[in-house]
Amino acid sequence: MDHSHEHLPTTEAAVAALRVLAARYAREIEVTHDIGADQTSRRSAAGIGAVTDPDGSLPHEAYAEFGGVPRVSVRLYPEDDALIEVEGIECHDIRRDDVPAFLRSVFDGLAHVRARRFPPGYRLVVPLPGDRAHKEYVPMTLLTPWLSSRVR
Repeated sequence: MDHSHEHLPTTEAAVAALRVLAARYAREIEVTHDIGADQTSRRSAAGIGAVTDPDGSLPHEAYAEFGGVPRVSVRLYPEDDALIEVEGIECHDIRRDDVPAFLRSVFDGLAHVRARRFPPGYRLVVPLPGDRAHKEYVPMTLLTPWLSSRVR
């Protein structure tokens, strides 16, 4: 069985979904692709100097940046997870399948920042399907105007 393109359709499909979202929310989108283990930012499976994964496939990573406010970028990893950055706040380990829902929550204004009095602190809360939510700590120094406007 030939697995040489195993990762490509998934990353391509994910990128296509990001382009659809960008169009729906009238946001500009810029996408860059890194293909091959020597190009991608993290490889657990491939050895140093290896260009393919042990199964012979080329790892494919993509980075997408959306225009407008809030500032949002998405890095799709070959391992089927993603890093989404919202106004400089890094949200790690987002399942690739959750990426479109995560972005819709942000662009639809459902994402908010929860303030805690004691100990003082902020968390970015992004609702996901199935009564789940991604929560990420927000240092006070990183509270941008957009994040501040989302504080509840």
